[in-house]
Amino acid sequence: MLVGLSAPPTSHSESATGYYYVTINVGQPPKPYFLDIDTGSDLTWLQCDAPCTKCTPAPHSLYKPNRNLIKCQDPICASLHGPDNHDCQTPQEQCDYEVDYADHGSSLGVLVKDSFPLKFTDGSVVSPLLAFGCGYDQDVPDPTHLPFTDGVLGLGVGKSSILAQLRNMGLTRNVVGHCLSGESGGFLFFGDQLVPSSGIVWTPIMSQSKHYSLGPADVRFDGEATNIKGLPMVLDSGSTYSYFSSQAYKALVSLIKINLNRNQLDDASDDRSLLVCWKGAKPFKSVLDVVNYFKPLSLSFKTAKNVQFDLQPEAYLIVTVSPRHAFHN
Repeated sequence: MLVGLSAPPTSHSESATGYYYVTINVGQPPKPYFLDIDTGSDLTWLQCDAPCTKCTPAPHSLYKPNRNLIKCQDPICASLHGPDNHDCQTPQEQCDYEVDYADHGSSLGVLVKDSFPLKFTDGSVVSPLLAFGCGYDQDVPDPTHLPFTDGVLGLGVGKSSILAQLRNMGLTRNVVGHCLSGESGGFLFFGDQLVPSSGIVWTPIMSQSKHYSLGPADVRFDGEATNIKGLPMVLDSGSTYSYFSSQAYKALVSLIKINLNRNQLDDASDDRSLLVCWKGAKPFKSVLDVVNYFKPLSLSFKTAKNVQFDLQPEAYLIVTVSPRHAFHN
């Protein structure tokens, strides 16, 4: 069976916030909340009126717990903390949690259970009791750019994730899909019934990884093989940009420079926006003005035959606002 989480999901990828979030109903009666989609973490949490000692402004009112606290002895609490850090003074005490993120944000709170009304593709609705965090102390890395969400939807590979809980209940298969529109928006689904039989190529997730690892990939430039090989690739929907390691990035920039069509292009050493920059004789209004000067690149995954992720120049270049309107890699 498949459950679609869309009401609808809204993309802020083109705005200053850079977040993809989905609307999910929680509780009885159900109330809507905006959750930041994050495949890089396991625990789902909402800012919680517990009371909230340190909350950030959010689009909806704080979640009010229904007193259905998860106890320290609960297996999902043990899976969240791990065997070395799971210390229950008494079995009946509440299960506390603390999540730290790579951007130095964090959430502190307790685990609770509540109903998540979810609609299946056949039109039926189920309301399973799912465990999630009731966050009463949040830190954000930049308080001047607060996320426009009520919390985080953790879709990682751990046992505490919503995906794992639905799978263990027999409600969905172990599949999550996040389809992104080039014009913002898209939809999120659990299960495999929306996956088309053709038109999509696949590379398997490495099951031994603690993350969504796509395995090693080779970089191809303008359809040709390069010396950039065996890059470990990790999928993280909570990150706005894709990154190469420093060594691979330097090698790729070198290839771009060698193969650059330099007609009407010069190095923009006076632009300090990024380390690598070029400028033209006329101001650039968009990346589309310069794509013909550059070559496409692709990631060729070694764990699946003929599976490539293609990146046209407009996917790895940006235009900066400067006196000469330079563009960067």
